[in-house]
Amino acid sequence: MLDMSLRQALAMTAVTDVGQARSQNEDFVAVDADYGLAILADGMGGYNAGEIASGMTVTLLMQGLKARLPELATEPHALEILVRELVATVNAAVCDTARTRPQCAGMGTTLVLAVFHDNRLLAAHIGDSRLYRLRSGQLAQLTRDHSLLQEQIDSGMISQEEAPWSSNKNLVTRALGVDPEVPLEVKVFDTAPNDMYLLCSDGLTDMVTLSDIHAAMELMGGNLPLAAHEMVKLANEQGGRDNISVVLVKVLKPFPAQHGFWQSFWSRTFG
Repeated sequence: MLDMSLRQALAMTAVTDVGQARSQNEDFVAVDADYGLAILADGMGGYNAGEIASGMTVTLLMQGLKARLPELATEPHALEILVRELVATVNAAVCDTARTRPQCAGMGTTLVLAVFHDNRLLAAHIGDSRLYRLRSGQLAQLTRDHSLLQEQIDSGMISQEEAPWSSNKNLVTRALGVDPEVPLEVKVFDTAPNDMYLLCSDGLTDMVTLSDIHAAMELMGGNLPLAAHEMVKLANEQGGRDNISVVLVKVLKPFPAQHGFWQSFWSRTFG
């Protein structure tokens, strides 16, 4: 059963822009507050093939999640199992397209996916597209990049301060659609009213400082479309060297899962 309270509990907006230097937008974004879904993918590889990889990924994941979320069981791990199954299926589809269509050879995409369900956020990602949370004035990065640069930072080869000038900043170590199997990183977080979440491609974070992103979310958080467009504008003003995608989600109130008749009966009778 679809939880119709989600639309009243979540505000969502999504913006994607080609930027100032690219002729093609290979990012793809989608949101649906009725289902608590926000998905962003940043495609790569071949002439227009990145757009195909990201578009396939977001479209197929959105279709699969919408088809199966309404009947999702409330067991703690059921949602993670579902997401992992769907991402594996989509990865196989993108791999097959890259293998059978010469113009798509070598294509792949990053992925960052947010599913809001039962007062929790399930976050799943591959690559260097990111998820941030603004809570009580504090901006925190909830994902960790799958990139050569992040590995160099973790190993101490370069410092966090040197990272913005690294020549390896756009080399990802994982991408969906490149190999038959790809590790999906999944984390679950409790949500709270007034939380704001940002999903973004590296076209934003490579161009705009975290302090400016923080300020846009804080100052314009009451108007998500305005905040999203402001971040895209800032990235373009700094050169817009890549496609820029921004998804914002704000938690307006709690959204506990609605239980079916038999679950409610069982709980009242034997709980």
